[in-house]
Amino acid sequence: MRLPGTRYQEHGWEHVRKLLGRCSLQAFAQFDPLTVSAQLALYIDLTAEALHDGGRAARAEAPGNSYGESVSELALGLLYELQARPADWAALCAALAGEHAKIGPFWQHPGGEAILRKKVNDMYAVLRDKVDSDNYQAACGRPCSPNKMYGYRMLDTAYGEIARLFGAWQEHRPQVAAILGREVEVMPIEVRQMASIALCKPEWVMRWSASLEQFDGAAGPLHTHSKRFASLKDNPARIAEMMAEIGDYEELSSNLDQDWLLDAGEAADWMEDLWRVMEAPDNSAPDQVLAPRADEFAEQEPAADSAAESLAAASVSLPPRFMQLARAAQDKGSWTARMMAGETLPVRLAVYLKMLGSADDTYPGEWLDPATGELPTMAQLAALDRLSLPTLRKRRDAAIARLLTAAP
Repeated sequence: MRLPGTRYQEHGWEHVRKLLGRCSLQAFAQFDPLTVSAQLALYIDLTAEALHDGGRAARAEAPGNSYGESVSELALGLLYELQARPADWAALCAALAGEHAKIGPFWQHPGGEAILRKKVNDMYAVLRDKVDSDNYQAACGRPCSPNKMYGYRMLDTAYGEIARLFGAWQEHRPQVAAILGREVEVMPIEVRQMASIALCKPEWVMRWSASLEQFDGAAGPLHTHSKRFASLKDNPARIAEMMAEIGDYEELSSNLDQDWLLDAGEAADWMEDLWRVMEAPDNSAPDQVLAPRADEFAEQEPAADSAAESLAAASVSLPPRFMQLARAAQDKGSWTARMMAGETLPVRLAVYLKMLGSADDTYPGEWLDPATGELPTMAQLAALDRLSLPTLRKRRDAAIARLLTAAP
C-alpha cells in the first residue's frame, strides 16, 4: 500500500520487522532484560551495530519500499525513531516486566526468545504507524492518526482478500455471492472490472467482513467489538473515500517503478542515433534510426495484462503488484536470464525453485512471497502464469534441459 509520505506500509515491511527482531535479540543477549528500562541508549547502539554488521546480506539490501530504500535502511531509520519516542520504549519495558511477573525470566525458558521477539515486533508495529501517520500529515496537510493509518492498511488487505476470492470465484462461490449480494452462477463481471482498489465497492468490503464469521470462523474487522474501526463501521462513504485515495496515489506514483526508466532508455537511443547521423562523413549516413536487434525483442516478455496479473496474484495470496515488481527486479544481463529470455517470469522462477531451492540469498526481495520470505510455490507460479500445474512443470523442465545443454 502506498500513501503520500509513508515509507513502511509496503511489501518490504515484513523483512524490516524480521530484521529488527533478529538484531534486537542480539542486543538483548548482551544485558539483562530486567534492566531494560534504563538501557535505551545501549539497546539502540547494540541494535544499530548488528544492523550494520548484517547490512550487506541480500535480504538486508533488498528493496524495502518502492522509493528505493532498502530493508536495512528502513530498519535503521525506525530504530532511531525509537530514540525520539521514549514512550514506545516505556511500553515495551512494561510489557516485559508484566510477562516476567507472570512466568519469571521467560527469555531463559525454551521458546522464550520467541516471546521476546514478539514484544519487540509489537513495539515496532505501533511505532511504524506513528511515523507514517506523522509523515502523511506533513505530506498532505491533513490530520491522520496511527489508528487511521491502521484503517488504511485494513482496507488494502480487505481489497486483496476480495480480489483473491473473485479470482477463484468458482471455488468460493458462496462467499463471493455473499460479498456481491446476489447468487453467482457464471463468472461475475465484477471479477474483470475490479482492476484496482479504487474500483472496489465499499459494500463489498462490509459484506466481506460480515461473511468472515461464517466462512472463516472469526468475526471480520468491521464486525468485532473493537473500537479501532468505529469510524468505518456502517460508513460506506468513508470507506470509499479512503480506498479511492489509496488507488489514486498508487496510480499517480506507479511511474516511480520503471516506466520512466524505459522512457529514459528510448531518449538515450534517440540521442545516440542523432549523433551518429551528424558525425557521418559528408552527412552520408542514412537519415533514420537503427532498427532494434532481433535479440532485443527476444529479451522482452509480451505485454502483460496488469489487471489480470493482479487478480491472479491476489488469488494465491500474493501482493496484487507482485508480477510487475518481480519483473522489474530481473537481472537481464546474466547468462541464465539471457538463455531463458523467451520464457515467462513464472517459468523462470520455477526453474530457480527447482535448481536452487525456495530460499537463496541471491533472490531479489520482489521475487519472494511476503508471507514466507521464499519463492512462491509451484501452485502459486502456475496461477500467476494462468497455466495448469502439469503444464508449468513441463515448461520448467524444458527450460532446465536447454540450460544444461547450453551450459559452458
